[in-house]
Amino acid sequence: MFRQVTRSVPVTRTTQKLFARSYIAGQFTGKPGSDGKYTVTLIEGDGIGPEISQAVKDIYAAAEVPINWEPVDVTPLLIDGKTTLPQPAVDSVNKNLVALKGPLATPVGKGHTSMNLTLRRTFNLFANVRPCKSIAGYDTPYKNVDTVLIRENTEGEYSGIEHTIVPGVVQSIKLITKPASQKVIRYAFEYAKAINKPHVLVVHKASIMKLSDGLFVNTAKEIAEEYPDIDRDPSQYKDVVMVMPNLYGDIMSDLSSGLIGGLGLTPSGNMGNTVSIFEAVHGSAPDIAGKGLANPTALLLSSCMMLRHMSLNADADRIENAVLKTIASGPENRTGDLKGTALLPSIY
Repeated sequence: MFRQVTRSVPVTRTTQKLFARSYIAGQFTGKPGSDGKYTVTLIEGDGIGPEISQAVKDIYAAAEVPINWEPVDVTPLLIDGKTTLPQPAVDSVNKNLVALKGPLATPVGKGHTSMNLTLRRTFNLFANVRPCKSIAGYDTPYKNVDTVLIRENTEGEYSGIEHTIVPGVVQSIKLITKPASQKVIRYAFEYAKAINKPHVLVVHKASIMKLSDGLFVNTAKEIAEEYPDIDRDPSQYKDVVMVMPNLYGDIMSDLSSGLIGGLGLTPSGNMGNTVSIFEAVHGSAPDIAGKGLANPTALLLSSCMMLRHMSLNADADRIENAVLKTIASGPENRTGDLKGTALLPSIY
């Protein structure tokens, strides 16, 4: 189904352009090896992760994308009471400067730390970028959705500062700092400028959380003065870049995905100063693992974000066009989560 991505077949550029390069932070500085290929760290993930990662690898091989994959294990280690990543995985990401990640499962309960949070903190991935755009040929109740959500990724309610005051009373601290707020807000304005979206919407609840969200929104007002051509308070949801603290971003990014068909269609990139990790944001779905029911679209589109970040734009265009044409071609070429009948091996 994705045979059209091979180099021998011309590809017509689609108007359904979903993703731009990242800007400001995370500028890719990696160099190709002696074989002319870049090495990318691959975190296959749990559940359906290995099979959707294999789909990406197969499609990249067919398309002759100049990428060598370096698989790593991120099974957490407990050192001095703290959950840490295996050092070989850390070294691989720091060496290659870019990684592609499948879904990672986190058990519910005390003592289990989210590996997604651990990755963000380890590499200071301060901005999570989530494009959300309607896909031609796949109908949902919401038409012409076109937004980008940028989430502060390192603090807020996810700072992990919690304690029991007395039995039955727990306190969780929401941490907001001006440097972290400045970083992600400036990133959002620069991103909007770069992709020609003239609106930035700052999401907050400063009317209630006057100090924490107040600091975030006041920082946004200061930075907005540097961008007179960008409206920081648009009245419409369409054609806008949204920026917000961590928890709001987690909730709104998943809700936004629902507008276009679900998390199975939504790409994501986590941007840092030097390292960037691109990922599928859906769950590991252990109940369907190995059954051919998994949808690789989110990971494929995330990999297209990665390729553009690496300035491999032509390769990204070919793969993205093939993915979008496949989705638009009908239910026989879509997986069950997209009201289709296809199994994973058959769609590529």
